[in-house]
Amino acid sequence: MNAAARPGQVASPIDWQAVRADFPLLQRQVHGKPLVYFDNANTGQKPATVIAAVDDFYRQHNANVSRAVHQLGSEATDAYEGARGKLAAFLNVRADELVLCSGTTFAINLVAYSWALPRLQAGDTILVSRMEHHANIVPWQLVAERTGATVRVAEILEDGSLDLDALYASMTADVKLLAVAHVSNVLGMVNPVREICREARKRGIVSVVDGSQAVPHRPVDIAAIGCDFYAFTGHKMCGPTGTGALWARREHLQAMPPFLGGGEMIKEVSFEGTVFNDPPHKFEAGTPNIAGFVGLGAAVDYLSTLGMANVEARETELLAHLTEELNRIEGLRIFGRAPDKAAVVSFLLEGAHAHDLATLLDLEGVAVRSGQHCAHPLLQFYGVAATCRASPAFYNTHEEIEAFVAALCKVRKLLG
Repeated sequence: MNAAARPGQVASPIDWQAVRADFPLLQRQVHGKPLVYFDNANTGQKPATVIAAVDDFYRQHNANVSRAVHQLGSEATDAYEGARGKLAAFLNVRADELVLCSGTTFAINLVAYSWALPRLQAGDTILVSRMEHHANIVPWQLVAERTGATVRVAEILEDGSLDLDALYASMTADVKLLAVAHVSNVLGMVNPVREICREARKRGIVSVVDGSQAVPHRPVDIAAIGCDFYAFTGHKMCGPTGTGALWARREHLQAMPPFLGGGEMIKEVSFEGTVFNDPPHKFEAGTPNIAGFVGLGAAVDYLSTLGMANVEARETELLAHLTEELNRIEGLRIFGRAPDKAAVVSFLLEGAHAHDLATLLDLEGVAVRSGQHCAHPLLQFYGVAATCRASPAFYNTHEEIEAFVAALCKVRKLLG
């Protein structure tokens, strides 16, 4: 790789073959064929530096955080809090506004149960877009059931983009919370979240942005977006599973009650009552995934060195090539055709079930996702039960796109 670049900057040209060599798993074969890993919207692969950071933590520094005064305890705490600091700088926020957690699902549930549940009541509305992942739908349904609030759907257009006029018209006085994806995990649509959150703020609506598919693939400046809450997942951004964070405005974190009770989220406990810790630690009960966050810190270092603008440019280039090749295949339908897209392509091949297609592609060494992608309402909009989803990342190659398309054409013939 090159000299370090800030996350949003374009550095000097990247040697993408050298970058690819940083990812050990990409060197393996599947069913005797070179692996083509196009399931990055599901989870990203890990560079050797991330794997080494986790290994080194367990070999050299393993201890619990914030509990011991011995050397190992201090080292573990410094590494854990260091990861928080790296994430904050990466996303242009304050470290004390980042709650470290297991990922986006936990983060959104934290907002649902700690912010929304105590505040919403009958007559209030939660506005959710049609393209949301279940993690940004189900928690709001649970809150609505318990409070008497209503969940309202913000619809999309046929090309997969949000119907912004209808969205803004739906921001009526009864709407208290808006939940929207930064990038769709099925369609790859990039929503204009800065504009959307500005319109919500004008109307006094609290905004929650699901950043799972954005943070790994493009520069993200949370402060510039202007939302109230932003959730993201570590395992999609080259980090270990079981990691992620919720960013929230400081005033929200101070006003919200704890979601979980236990160790570390307290200052003092007696049978007469408990004094809770300051945010963000107020929301981090119990022993965290310390090694995972050490690995996530290493992932942030890796992505920062690449430069997220370089990552975005590379994936845009791969997406253009992939889309061009798929457009040549007769009977193939791509879902989501709006111009501003991340490198996610959901598709169906006429006469082939998505699961059959993915299974046969796997035999050719190609890993794609098939199913409903935790987005049932979105697929219902298009009238389909399942799709295949190909999602390349910056470490994939143009040669892999050619291999994928060749495998797809071969499978098409097998399916008749």
